[in-house]
Amino acid sequence: PSRQANPFQHRICHVFSTSEDRDGSMSFEDFLDMLSVFSDSATLDVKSHYAFQIFDFDDDGTLDRKDLEKLVDCLTGEGEEARLSSAEMEQLIGNILEESDIDKDGTINLSEFQHVVSRSPDFASSFKIVL
Repeated sequence: PSRQANPFQHRICHVFSTSEDRDGSMSFEDFLDMLSVFSDSATLDVKSHYAFQIFDFDDDGTLDRKDLEKLVDCLTGEGEEARLSSAEMEQLIGNILEESDIDKDGTINLSEFQHVVSRSPDFASSFKIVL
C-alpha cells in the first residue's frame, strides 16, 4: 500500500529495474535490491545514492531545474489546485539551488545532494518502505 500511494512509484520501479526494455518491470532480485535500500539497515550513503537516482527524472546524473520542478510537483500533488504558481516554483527552486548547489553550476550533483542529506537527521529514517 505505501508503494501505491508513493508519488515516486514509477521512478522507484525504473531505478531498480534491470529489465533491458527499461520499462520499470522488476525481477525478484530487483525487488530484493529495492527492499534492501529501503530497509532500516541500509547506510545513509546507499539511501542517498538511490534517492538521487529517483529524483533525477531525466537520468542525466544531475538535478537541474526541470528535475526539481518535477520533484516539487510530486511532493505537492500534480493537480491544478495543488500546483505552485510559476513565481512560487521559481522562488522555491532558487532557494533549493542556493542551499545545495555548492559549485554554483545551476545543478545539484550526487556529492552536493549527499552533503545536503547528511545535514538532515530524519532522511535515513524516513527513506523507507513499510510493508
